[in-house]
Amino acid sequence: MHGSIGIIGAGNMGEAFVGAMLASKLFAPSEVQVSDINNERLKFMETTYDIQTTTDNSALFRQSDIIILAVKPQQMNDILSGISPENESGPDAKKLVISIAAGIRIEKIEACLYAALSKEGKKRLPIIRVMPNTPALVLKGVSGLSANRYALPEDVQSAQRILAAMGSVVLFEESDLDAVTALSGSGPAYAFFLAESMIEAGITLGLTPENARDLTIGTLKGAVAMMEAGNEPPEELRRKVTSPGGTTEAAFKVFDKNNVRQVIIDALTAAAKRSRELSR
Repeated sequence: MHGSIGIIGAGNMGEAFVGAMLASKLFAPSEVQVSDINNERLKFMETTYDIQTTTDNSALFRQSDIIILAVKPQQMNDILSGISPENESGPDAKKLVISIAAGIRIEKIEACLYAALSKEGKKRLPIIRVMPNTPALVLKGVSGLSANRYALPEDVQSAQRILAAMGSVVLFEESDLDAVTALSGSGPAYAFFLAESMIEAGITLGLTPENARDLTIGTLKGAVAMMEAGNEPPEELRRKVTSPGGTTEAAFKVFDKNNVRQVIIDALTAAAKRSRELSR
């Protein structure tokens, strides 16, 4: 990609962006700049990735063609206030803003960044909101993406290329992002909980913790690989494992008795509801 990119926030996700973009050669180290209030973290980023760092968000904004807001939701007001253009013409050249702050809606970002801008100024500052998940840290993430009305197809494509370096990307209407948050944003925790439970059960049944862990992780990886093969839907794959009168059926009788499927649906519904509440 051409141009420069600035990342506000040097935490885990900010570092994931840097590592993925450099590994995929989307940007050279000289084209990447990161800002943060933690000087020790900035020194680590400089040493590890040979990139530029700063504590000045406003300077990073001015110097970058693409700006990624990789900060916590509660930090967004201060961050946006510090980089908001004051001239109605906006930035001299077009800039793309990508936010990964959970629950912060595009209209809230616009309210800050567009406050002083004319329509032409807004066109030079398109905004894209992204809901990534933590497997992005190991380049296996999945991200939901939604763009505002000023984002052109090439802006969306730029965001997709950056996010694809960390995994897969799916485009959504912003109204769907609460469901995306509940399913894929929080989803890794559900998988970890299932793994925890399987390991604990294996230990209870007499396996060593190491063997229970290895069996659980290997089983989950194999099951995912079968679903990724795409030949059959998950329900059909499940049926093929569940022989009448067999061991798997015995397990599913317990799941059905305790209404586990509905519990999972209710849990994700609660997560989506909470996402809506947090974004108000």
